[in-house]
Amino acid sequence: MPELPEVEALREFLNEHLVGRQIARVLPVAVSVLKTYDPPLSALEGATVAAVGRHGKFLDIGAGGLHLVTHLARAGWLRWKDDLPAEPPRPGKGPLALRVALADGAGFDLTEAGTKKSLAVYVVRDPADVAGIARLGPDPLADDFGRDRFAELLNGERRQLKGALRDQSLIAGIGNAYSDEILHAAKMSPFKPVANLTDDETTKLYEAMRATLGEAVERGRGVAAGRLKAEKKSGLRVHGRTGQACPVCGDTIREVSFSDSSLQYCPTCQTGGKPLADRRLSRLLK
Repeated sequence: MPELPEVEALREFLNEHLVGRQIARVLPVAVSVLKTYDPPLSALEGATVAAVGRHGKFLDIGAGGLHLVTHLARAGWLRWKDDLPAEPPRPGKGPLALRVALADGAGFDLTEAGTKKSLAVYVVRDPADVAGIARLGPDPLADDFGRDRFAELLNGERRQLKGALRDQSLIAGIGNAYSDEILHAAKMSPFKPVANLTDDETTKLYEAMRATLGEAVERGRGVAAGRLKAEKKSGLRVHGRTGQACPVCGDTIREVSFSDSSLQYCPTCQTGGKPLADRRLSRLLK
């Protein structure tokens, strides 16, 4: 799933490639992709792109006083083309979900792999009209998001660290992969209760979050949209690396599986050398 660093890299890429160019057509291909009907997609046609923003994992293309907002979900992606095909795309069973064609012949496709279709596109007058954006917590890389604000958000939390970090209404933009990476950098168990954090541990977690996300954004800066997925994988230390050696201590990276996802961690770095039990047990193996 594209998370804050990848979406930020896409924002920068689109800001460079879209701003000042005119939208010719917006063509939905998958029936499920469009989540709004007023204003219609056609209202964007002829408008000039003024800015490209990001709200957590949402991309926001501003044009003609409207906003084309996209959430790439788990398997969505954006594919830029300097020369789009002249023929409009036909609905089918392929990955293409929506095409944005510019007046000069360039544009991009939104695609989604797999059979579970969750990619979402909205046309709104205000980004806050999108429910997912309206409920977002603060951006963890915002200049005004300091350690004390982070501590305030965690105050009273009863969940475990992994779940809290992934909650978009608490902190915007962190998903499964980067929550694993942040916790590894902070040397904390994904199952550690937030309520058990000391002041020093809160500071350590905050610093790990800012550093991990900031470094990922820097790695993606200037990378072409088509190479961002590979760049993300190359920078991950534990997520998606089950069975490999931890780059910090050399221990074997382990995994806990859920019904529709999994997490990865290093026992030596994060859990005192003890492997975590199956998530259904919610406790360390004895």
